[in-house]
Amino acid sequence: MPIGFLWVALAPRTAYQVSGGKALLADPEAQTMIAADGWFAVVTAAAGLLCGVAAYLLAGRLGEFGMLVGTAVGAGAAAVVAWRLGHLIGLSAYHHALRGGDGTLVRAPLALHALGVVLAWPLTAAVVFGLLEALDVAGRESRRRLAAGDPGRGGAGQPDQVGGGQFDLEATPTGRDVDRREP
Repeated sequence: MPIGFLWVALAPRTAYQVSGGKALLADPEAQTMIAADGWFAVVTAAAGLLCGVAAYLLAGRLGEFGMLVGTAVGAGAAAVVAWRLGHLIGLSAYHHALRGGDGTLVRAPLALHALGVVLAWPLTAAVVFGLLEALDVAGRESRRRLAAGDPGRGGAGQPDQVGGGQFDLEATPTGRDVDRREP
């Protein structure tokens, strides 16, 4: 999965020092764990953006609701696969380094500490899909909107329409002005 590989390439790894066969944080103030979570969120949100656009483009043929649900479920599964794949890369080298001597500095494989970032991919995909669908519906409504004074039966420009209302020429009395009621 390319997203897992991209996460591994971009995210920094946390440094640990081996002491008695255990890994201890080399720098307790390091923010690499937070950065790894952040990079995962950024990479998967970008993937969610692409998935949301692709799902919207395909939804016309397959139906909106089914496509939205399928995209969200598929994106969630893909996010879990990307997370696990990113964690597995370098895991055996890390365990091998732990068996080394005390004082050895090792880089840990990536891990997520804020598991909520796994939802970045499906949520972004669903939001993008929903926004595009809402904009499309609003666009269709504005194109379907009738012109002022058009009751929707005969089309605009009918002879009995004047300025937004009906004007019945046959009901007007002859020889008098309708507004002033004078002959």
